This record gives sequence, structure tokens and C-alpha cells, in this order.
Amino acid sequence: MELKKSILELIRKAATDLSPDVEQVLSEAYQREDEGTPAKSVFNTILENVRMARENSTPICQDTGSLIFYIDFPVGESEKTYREAIHWAAKEATGLQYLRPNAVDPITAKNTGNNIGVNAPYFHFHQWDKDEVRIRLMLKGGGSENVGTQYKLPYPPLKAGRDLKGVRKLIIDAVVNAQGLGCAPGVIGVGIGGGRDTAFSLSKEQFFRKIGERNPMKELADMETELYKDLNKLEIGPMGFGGKTTVLEVFIDSQARHPATFFVSISYTCWAFRRKTMTIKNGEVNYD
Repeated sequence: MELKKSILELIRKAATDLSPDVEQVLSEAYQREDEGTPAKSVFNTILENVRMARENSTPICQDTGSLIFYIDFPVGESEKTYREAIHWAAKEATGLQYLRPNAVDPITAKNTGNNIGVNAPYFHFHQWDKDEVRIRLMLKGGGSENVGTQYKLPYPPLKAGRDLKGVRKLIIDAVVNAQGLGCAPGVIGVGIGGGRDTAFSLSKEQFFRKIGERNPMKELADMETELYKDLNKLEIGPMGFGGKTTVLEVFIDSQARHPATFFVSISYTCWAFRRKTMTIKNGEVNYD
């Protein structure tokens, strides 16, 4: 029961308490905007919403997203233990209204009412040699998920070739096409290489990085920094109203690909950038 309740608290925190690094960049974006502009007003409303959600322990956004869990656990432990605990916690969190019911059967169009369904929540299990457990949770909103996209290089419409210049063109194109539909300002996660599925998986896992955390590969780190500056020059702004901040961060990573393929997956998450981590070591639970 203690594991179940700890995961319930992880869900509550993810849904209601925006991480400090995200709140900080939102505050900085507010300061950058000119007085009297729609962008300034939007950021003011966002920050007030963040404060009230934390104080009242209510969801930051009405769309509490899909639950995506990454569980790292010691060799020899059972996946079943964590799966059952998470299912219990998701149902309980829905009942307590930390989560909106977001699991819909695509065939019957019926909502399960408790966030439990086939691949809902979605699990990534990994065994490791550490003597601790790490459970990472992402609440991925549907609006931002709709503006995520995937390309394959070469991409003739943009004259984009199989190199980082080509990748750059695709990322800019994706953000231009998203406009305000993903509840900008967004955070951009990019997965280069792999197959269609693993490219998207890599792009989404980037969202567990802290704001300002650069890729250890210099070429990709430089690209993240340059794209952050250039994408904000688009002046799409918060919610598409125009302004100086269109993206809060850009995270890029790469992986091996088949010689015949070159996929670039671009995931987008809205300003309500909800992710939390829980660690368990020697019976002690910590949240970040």
C-alpha cells in the first residue's frame, strides 16, 4: 500500500505542481514581453494559474494528459508489482480529480472513466544494477500531442537532406505548422534516427531533461541553443497571439538508424510541461 500511495502522490504532484525550472522560464518570458500586449496578459494568466493550482492542489490544465511512466528498478524485482500499484494510483487519482478521465476506446468511443485501458497508462520498464527505484512520470496533453510530427529525410518539399542542416529545417517547419495549436510556448523534443516508433520514443524521453540541460554531444548542444533563439524569432508567441517567446526549450538526441532510413520525430509539449520523478532507496521516497 505504501508504494501505491507514493505513486498517487507522484501523480498529484505532476498534475498540480509545475516544476520550478519550468515556472522559472515562464516567469522570465513574462518579464520579456512588452506591457499592454496580449503576450504579457497571457503569461500573467498562466503564472496565476500555476500558483492557484499548486495552492489548491488542483490540475494545472483541464487536460491532465495521458500517463506515461518510465520505471527503472533493480534486477530481480517484478514488473507486475509496479504495474498494479500504478493502476491503483491512476484510478484513485481520477476519483480524487487530480486526473480527468482520458482513456477512450477507439473502437467503441467509450471512456473507461478511470484512465485505465489498453496501453493506458503506458509503461517503459528498465532493469538496472542500482539498489534503488526510479519512477518518472509524464502527463502528455492531447493538444500538444496533436502537433507532434515525424519526417523522413531526404524531404524534398523543404530541400532537406540527410544531415543536421536538413534536421534543422524540419524542426522549424514543425513549429511553424504548430502555430498556437499546441498551447504555446512549447518545449520541443527531437529524436533523430531509429525506426518510426523508436524515433518518437526518443523524442519524448527528452522531456525529462531539465530546462537548460544540454546534450553532451557538442553538435547537438549547439543546435539546441541556436534553434531556441531562432524559433523564438518566429514571434508566434503564447497561444499564437504573437510575442517574444514561442518555445521554452529545445531538446535533441540521436540514435543509430538503418542505412535505408533517416527518421526525425518531433514531439511538442505545451507550457503545462508536467513531469515528475520519484526515487525509492532504503525505504525512503523522494520527489523531484
